[in-house]
Amino acid sequence: MPDVTVTNNEELTRYEVHSDGTLAGFAEYSRRAGSIRFTHTEVDPAFQGRGLAQTLAQEALTDAAASGDEIVPLCPFIEKYLRSNDIPGAQVRWPQRPQQ
Repeated sequence: MPDVTVTNNEELTRYEVHSDGTLAGFAEYSRRAGSIRFTHTEVDPAFQGRGLAQTLAQEALTDAAASGDEIVPLCPFIEKYLRSNDIPGAQVRWPQRPQQ
C-alpha cells in the first residue's frame, strides 16, 4: 500500500497529495478576508483511480475548516465533494451560479 500524504504548500497556494513521495495532484486555492476559495483540483492521470482526489479534498477541507476560514467551493470537484461529504466545523459559502 502506498504512503499517501497531503500537505499545504502555502508558497504555491495549493494543497498537494503525494504518493510514495511523488506529487500526484493538487487543489489550488486563494485566500480573501476570512475565506478560502478553492479554484481548481487536479490529479495526474498516472495516479487516477486510487482515491487520491477524495483524500486530497478531505484533508484540504478539514484543514481549511480548522483554520476558521469560510470555504468557497469554486472548483466543481470540491463543490461536489462538499455536497456529498460532511466536513466537521466547515462553514461553506456556496457560490452563486447564473440561472440557465
